[in-house]
Amino acid sequence: MSKLLMAVVAFMLPLQLLAQHTLNGRVINAATGEGLAGATVVLEGSSVGTATGNGGSFSFQDLPAGSYNLKVTYLGFAQQQVNLSLPQNAPVQVALRPQALQANEVIVQATRADERTGTTFTNVTRQEIEERNFGQDLPYLLEQVPSVVVNSDAGAGVGYTGIRIRGSDITRINVTVNGIPVNDSESHGTFFVNMPDLASSVEDIQVQRGVGTSTNGAGAFGASINIQTQQVRREAYAETDNSYGSFDTWKNNVRFGTGLINGKFAFDGRLSRIKSDGYIDRASSDLRSFYFSGGYYGDQTSLKFITFSGQEKTYQAWYGTPEALVYGNRQDLQDYIDRNGIEGSDRENLLSSGRTYNYYTYDNETDNYQQDHYQLHLSHDFMPALSFSGALHYTYGRGYYEQFRAEDDLADYGLPNVEIGGETIETSDIIRRRWLDNDFYGVTYALQYNPNQRLNATLGGAWNRYTGAHFGEVIWARYASTSNIRDRYYENDADKTDFNIFAKASYSLTDKLSVFGDLQLRTIQYEFLGFDNDGKNITQDASYTFWNPKAGITYAPAPEHQLYASFAVGNREPVRDDFTESTPTSRPKHETLRNVEAGYRGLFGVGELFGQTLAADVEANLYYMNYKNQLVLTGQINDVGAYTRTNIDKSYRQGIELAGALRLGTRASLRSNIAYSQNRIKGFSEFLDDYANGDQVRYDYNETAIAFSPDFITSSQLEVEVLKGLRAAFIYKTVGKQYLDNTENEDRIIPAYEVGDVRLRYTVNISNVLKELELGLLVNNVFNERYAANGYTYSYLYGDQYTENFYYPQATRNFLLSVGLKF
Repeated sequence: MSKLLMAVVAFMLPLQLLAQHTLNGRVINAATGEGLAGATVVLEGSSVGTATGNGGSFSFQDLPAGSYNLKVTYLGFAQQQVNLSLPQNAPVQVALRPQALQANEVIVQATRADERTGTTFTNVTRQEIEERNFGQDLPYLLEQVPSVVVNSDAGAGVGYTGIRIRGSDITRINVTVNGIPVNDSESHGTFFVNMPDLASSVEDIQVQRGVGTSTNGAGAFGASINIQTQQVRREAYAETDNSYGSFDTWKNNVRFGTGLINGKFAFDGRLSRIKSDGYIDRASSDLRSFYFSGGYYGDQTSLKFITFSGQEKTYQAWYGTPEALVYGNRQDLQDYIDRNGIEGSDRENLLSSGRTYNYYTYDNETDNYQQDHYQLHLSHDFMPALSFSGALHYTYGRGYYEQFRAEDDLADYGLPNVEIGGETIETSDIIRRRWLDNDFYGVTYALQYNPNQRLNATLGGAWNRYTGAHFGEVIWARYASTSNIRDRYYENDADKTDFNIFAKASYSLTDKLSVFGDLQLRTIQYEFLGFDNDGKNITQDASYTFWNPKAGITYAPAPEHQLYASFAVGNREPVRDDFTESTPTSRPKHETLRNVEAGYRGLFGVGELFGQTLAADVEANLYYMNYKNQLVLTGQINDVGAYTRTNIDKSYRQGIELAGALRLGTRASLRSNIAYSQNRIKGFSEFLDDYANGDQVRYDYNETAIAFSPDFITSSQLEVEVLKGLRAAFIYKTVGKQYLDNTENEDRIIPAYEVGDVRLRYTVNISNVLKELELGLLVNNVFNERYAANGYTYSYLYGDQYTENFYYPQATRNFLLSVGLKF
């Protein structure tokens, strides 16, 4: 806290609070009169911009007298520009007209929350994304959203990155791009490394916490991330962003667009490359991507094609770093080496690497994958009150990770022993590749009915099919036995069909009171390959039918204030490993989540400071997430000898989230949020391998904390316009202690940490040709904290009980410089 206070004082010193004039206003829906929260309001020709708060209100302070051009944009509405002069005697009201200008806007609206759904959500605007985007993966751009914790395998935010929201990992977070699901159908995970620099083509992002509203795809079981790619831009443009920083990190991209041609057609594109050596030894990333869209925009019908692709080659850093190197001393390291009998080059690697240690040393221990996305969006207005939107989509993914394996059993690869000179050789050094080749395709649809400002109804859903080929190849062996190059030592396929249909509606009973209802039917048919006790392949299949009801109520005592409450149910099928490493008799049950959310959103006029009017946005919400049959790892071996997840009968998360924004004129703003939660499992059993006796020992716990769920998470950002065009921001993040497993054992934790970053951006308008030059500097971890954000643990018995913790250390102080040009 002392570091935060010192930084606040340092940033406030250059602030010149010379109040002149205040511009207040409100953005509304021209069709309904409803305020639009989250609209982007920009004073053109300056670096000044804001997002509307609850009720659509906005405010700019400390403006000199003169003429201004106010540009207002909002998802699904026609852009509006207002010319005005200061001083103004009354607030400005900007009415935006709903417009099906872009097909995917309507689809995104169908799966998004708004002020009348009674759910908890955060909108991240394009301006906020651009401010934070120096080339790090998309989770790092969402780090300031309440209850969010991010991590990076390579330690610097490039490559494999992860995100947790309210303690839920990415397999429980639904991710969509333009309403199209991108979670892997089998693992339920989303791999942002396969979509490098997507943020440079994103219009805005909505993060829903809890079950949220009905959406498409798997994983909507704790949070949702709804991504909208860029809207059509009316004027032609060409832009480039280039960054360089620590660990030889580079980001280069070019973006271009035709603007509207004859008022009907537009084309946009982007090419990107991101490269980094990583903070962890050898944890390099070489990422390439592109984005292209082309569309026809008619008065009632629009058709838009979107494609984007990512190709990644990432050196593996999945193993983690032993606790002795992250939080221990030399003796702890020696004890770890002795305890595990480590010798030779592995021992030298441990002794020489420090906290940047990487277990993998084979020069091509890499993950190689490419994912291509194709989307075709259609929207049509049948009448002012009735519109349809639909999309066809196809995703093609293929790639492998390569591994060197020392002295693996030949029998594990279906190979006979090798006889040389009367000696029987049963093991060999092997290089293998494990492949995933998959196709994902389907259709999404939404019919929206909005006859008046009281009623807004949607009938929507999706049909999606996934086919995946999993296979492994031996590409080299010291003792090849009877194998040939690229022999497949395993091969199995999976087919999954996911169908859902939902109906949702919000209705205003009075001018202040609204109700919301949402009912989703989701069916899953899954066929896959499993293994029996004898190692023989057996084909299994599973089917599920889920009903997911949701209901909410909102009450607005004033246009700038709102109370809300909701109840939602989510159901989720097990992931691939839960199936393939079990039999039908040991297969886990599906999980169920019952979620209650209640909160308040409001906008206040705080008063004056040094003659300047202050305004504040405030949000507060309480939540309770009650799980039935939550799947967790216990260490127990099942009937096929695998460590698979087990259903826990009762567990819950409950907490409070507070967020606020204080606008100190156009030259400064302070945003902060804090989340406190309790995350508990009622009745947990741990199973430890007893190597001395060849069995397992069980330990029972009455009530314990859920792993990776810190009690406290806070985030604060102070931003100041130091000089005209130069904005400085200090970002401060704290994350409480996290347990590595569900035993609440103090010897198995990620210690609490606090991290401060400094960001500078200088923007200047040059000429009619070079419209804008922007220089940026991001200093991450400015206080040089030595911390880890993720990890894992395992324990065993060998006479005594031993615990081995592994962590993913995050980079110490590092920087990124950027240069942006707009033509």
